[in-house]
Amino acid sequence: MRSFSLTSLLRQYRPRRLRTRILLAVVLLSVPPLIILGTISVNISKDTIVHNHLDNNEHNLKTASEVADLLFRNVINMHRLILANDQLREELKASAEDGGHMLDIRTANRLQNLVVRNLIDTRHIDSICLFDRGYHSVCYGSVDANAGIYEDESSRAMIGQTDWYKSTAAANGKEVFFSYNVLQSINSDTTGQSFSSVKLLRDPANFRPIGLLVINLKSTIFEQAMNDEEDSGFVVLDTGTGVTRSVYSQNPSISDLIDREDGEARVLQNLHQHGYLTVGYRNSTTDWTFLHVVKAKVLLQDSNRITTVTMLIAAIIALVAILLSLFVSGSITRPLLQLKKMMVDWSKGSGASVQVISFEEDEVGAIGETFRKISSENKQLSERLIHSQLKEKEAELRTLQAQIKPHFLYNTLDSIYWMAILQNNKDIAKMTVALSESFKISLNKGKETIPVFRELEHIEHYMTIQNLRYKSRFRYSVEVDEALMGIEILKLILQPLVENAIYHGLEPKIGEGTIRLTGRMEESTAIFTVEDDGVGMEDVRATETGYGLVNVRERIMLYYGDRSSLQVSSEPGKGTIVEIRFRPNEFREG
Repeated sequence: MRSFSLTSLLRQYRPRRLRTRILLAVVLLSVPPLIILGTISVNISKDTIVHNHLDNNEHNLKTASEVADLLFRNVINMHRLILANDQLREELKASAEDGGHMLDIRTANRLQNLVVRNLIDTRHIDSICLFDRGYHSVCYGSVDANAGIYEDESSRAMIGQTDWYKSTAAANGKEVFFSYNVLQSINSDTTGQSFSSVKLLRDPANFRPIGLLVINLKSTIFEQAMNDEEDSGFVVLDTGTGVTRSVYSQNPSISDLIDREDGEARVLQNLHQHGYLTVGYRNSTTDWTFLHVVKAKVLLQDSNRITTVTMLIAAIIALVAILLSLFVSGSITRPLLQLKKMMVDWSKGSGASVQVISFEEDEVGAIGETFRKISSENKQLSERLIHSQLKEKEAELRTLQAQIKPHFLYNTLDSIYWMAILQNNKDIAKMTVALSESFKISLNKGKETIPVFRELEHIEHYMTIQNLRYKSRFRYSVEVDEALMGIEILKLILQPLVENAIYHGLEPKIGEGTIRLTGRMEESTAIFTVEDDGVGMEDVRATETGYGLVNVRERIMLYYGDRSSLQVSSEPGKGTIVEIRFRPNEFREG
């Protein structure tokens, strides 16, 4: 059913002109393969560019992470160097033991001398602040280096309640890197310009806390690990707290897309939605993500140029294909159109163009000359055939007139009837009347159609004859809608079905049998069924070889068209159902 629908659809939308078909075929055979090839090559080039970009930048990020690790290692060594200084450690211990003793300018000078004397690279150091256990501090670094928001007495007591201090204390003396400056407000204008490394200082003798060391590093420490590109950027993300915090962002426009309230996956998704490709590498020292971000349209510029060139080439080839197909199809269809004109003229009875049109010496020309010869011979044969058919019809009419003598048959049957009455043989009289009426209905005064009620009368007379023959073995019932009774239908299409049911269904059956005839109208379609409870059959295809049903099927198909049908269903031992459908108002003339 599906292939039939597809075939019907193709036939419906198939171009009728041969020239259009050739044009369409050439275009379909040339342009789609080129587009497919171009699409595949473009996708391969895009995948290659993206893959190479990911590989190269992953290697670059790994190198940048290793460079950052060296810088972070210097910071860690600075922590340990300061802790290893005996004088600074003794001052921190004294401050811890004596609440009245606080760190002073001498401590700050020792801190500065320690850094300078050991030639520590301070280019990326914003400030260094040393806190005792009471959170009093001394700082070294920029001109205004101080403890920031914890400079005054009231605020420094809050250090012990901060998240960064708790994380440092939980690290048990290990250096902890934070993605922000712990001594500044999170909403400060300088946020993002520096970040902190914090270490809890402990007394090596008893492992008790004696102070806190905060080293604030400038975010510019990451600049030497990347290249400056207009549409790409190097970003350092801290995702350790469950939200994403930008430690450093080379490109401000990229930094604006990073929402601190979102996790890393949401940040990456947001960057992808804005047309960026990303590749990341996890730093082992800080557990931060080193991210390289680049605009996809910039990375895929060459691939997009390939796409444009491919589409341009496809358009040029399509144009050339159309021009060539127009030339080729014209050379093919022109002689075919001449041949068509010659055939149309010949079918209309005009043979003028058959002799006038000339063809080239090719395959179409050979067909044209052959048709010219056949048309000439066919004209002669047609004249002979028409003459012979007229003679044959005259002979058939004479034969029928000789064989069928209606008045003679009616008079003879009437004589038989009265002889049976005189001899008191009611069965013969009844059969004679039924046969006479059946014969009258069959002749129907030469008309091809008959009202439904007359066709049913014909069946009644036929059943009367059969029950007289078989001693009333057959029961017959009729259920036909009153709306159908007066409709004209093709004669002798129901009686053969009943006859077929008796001879092939009920006669071989032992005992009595029933025939049920129904008729109804459904949406301007007349539906008649003849059902019997006879012996049935295994293969309904056997009905296609019989004369009765085949004759009925052919007659209704010829008279009512292709929308009429005759269907047979049967089961062995259960009987047979024959159904015919046709539209009484649709019939073929002639």
